[in-house]
Amino acid sequence: MVSTRHIEELRLLTKVAHLYHLSGLNQREIAQQLDLSQATVSRLLKRAVSEGVVRITVSMPPGVFGDLEEDLRRRYHLREAIVVDCEHPDDEPGIQRSLGAAAAFYLENTLKPDEIIGISSWSATLLAMVDAMHPLPRPTHATVVQILGGIGLPEAEVHASRLTERLAKLVNGSARFLTAPGIVGSIEARDILLNDPYVAAAVSLFDRLTLALVGIGSLQPSELLASSGNIYSEDELEMLRRGGAVGDVCLRFFDAEGKPVITPLNERVIGIPLEKLQRVSRTVGIAGGRRKLAAIRGALMGRWINVLITDRFTAEQLL
Repeated sequence: MVSTRHIEELRLLTKVAHLYHLSGLNQREIAQQLDLSQATVSRLLKRAVSEGVVRITVSMPPGVFGDLEEDLRRRYHLREAIVVDCEHPDDEPGIQRSLGAAAAFYLENTLKPDEIIGISSWSATLLAMVDAMHPLPRPTHATVVQILGGIGLPEAEVHASRLTERLAKLVNGSARFLTAPGIVGSIEARDILLNDPYVAAAVSLFDRLTLALVGIGSLQPSELLASSGNIYSEDELEMLRRGGAVGDVCLRFFDAEGKPVITPLNERVIGIPLEKLQRVSRTVGIAGGRRKLAAIRGALMGRWINVLITDRFTAEQLL
């Protein structure tokens, strides 16, 4: 039999819960109305939840996927996961626009003062992010640095410089350009370029990055990357396939388990190595769509990124 005292306690905490959750009074107002201390009101509100008098639910609006985000975060040990809606897993332009908008909002709301931001050069999704961003009203003193060579065919090269320069302006920061191709013809050419003072100045910032924004590439190069000229030949791609490569971050390839695929091609890339990328506090991978599923999973398995922004179809497949 329930004691009279317990009934009265339940009556009081129900009244407090009603005034707080349904009538909209704050704790101080409830304390004044019921002649209680504010500490007692706080304790009763917590107890209302533990007793089951109050049940808290979060209703997900259409287009919001909180459960998927939390499941991804836990499964792959991520700092954060953001999942956007999309109409079809093969609608790459639509997915890029949605991912770009989500990445822009994430950056606008999480950027801290004095960040050193690395950005990959040849990503259509990152270009969509910059196009969707609003200028930050506050000074950030951020430095935006290219972490993959930004020189290529003239008609595509504008994308790389546009990414870096526009992002720097949007965050009220300064830009550092990596004035070299993403892929060079030989190790000797790479070494000569790395000794260039402007290239060396950009590369020296790789160890100081606090935030990296990267696309995740499949083995078959994207249209933007292909148009830049920073791609491997079919024979070289076949070498990567034989090594088990499924995708890349900044032209550093990995297999389905996320393990680096080491070939002589790796020595011809001018860009951040995976091990340095892994040491960045926040490495944000922005990618989605059916074509990139294996690459995204590999990047997560290798822990080459710790924040993922993707679409709901990809999220469901990753889980």
